Amino acid sequence: MTQRDSYLDAARDCILDLGWRRTTLTEVARRAGVSRMTIYRTWADMPALLGDLLTRELGALMITLTDEPDPTAPWADRLADLVVNAIMALRANPLFRRILDLDAELLLPYLLERRGRTQEAMLGILVAQIAEAQAAGSARAGDPVLIARSLVLTTHGFTFSMPTMADDAITEEAMLGELRLLLARGLAP
Repeated sequence: MTQRDSYLDAARDCILDLGWRRTTLTEVARRAGVSRMTIYRTWADMPALLGDLLTRELGALMITLTDEPDPTAPWADRLADLVVNAIMALRANPLFRRILDLDAELLLPYLLERRGRTQEAMLGILVAQIAEAQAAGSARAGDPVLIARSLVLTTHGFTFSMPTMADDAITEEAMLGELRLLLARGLAP
């Protein structure tokens, strides 16, 4: 573990304990056991630190999802499962949940204005997989970049707004099953 990782761990702990708004670089330094200047030399402000923290956290989450549960299933079904599993893992991530519950406005720029590093990484993975599947005849034709971006946009609604559509009659689990079906059918050749 690098020094930078220990600082990010301290920031993660702060956000989990206090929420984003009450977390300061000074508090991160205190929890990391270093001077404020050490943290300020690494990150100019809290948004920069949050960007690095989310990139690390969500990047690690993406790595855990690369194992395919059933390599014999059709490619479109496997990718649909991967996307749905990513949504479930993200929604279960304590840091993501804490930010979403207390400080959801922090995520709005990544939904409304620009792509973040994690979104770019996910797009890169999806584009490569789609292009490879197309070359093998396992995915429908079309621009892999357009298809990947459409997939990411679709997942935004399920990641952020799914609880607004769940009730006693329609569960989140049922909605994720429907998403799996939509994705698999939309990707199949």
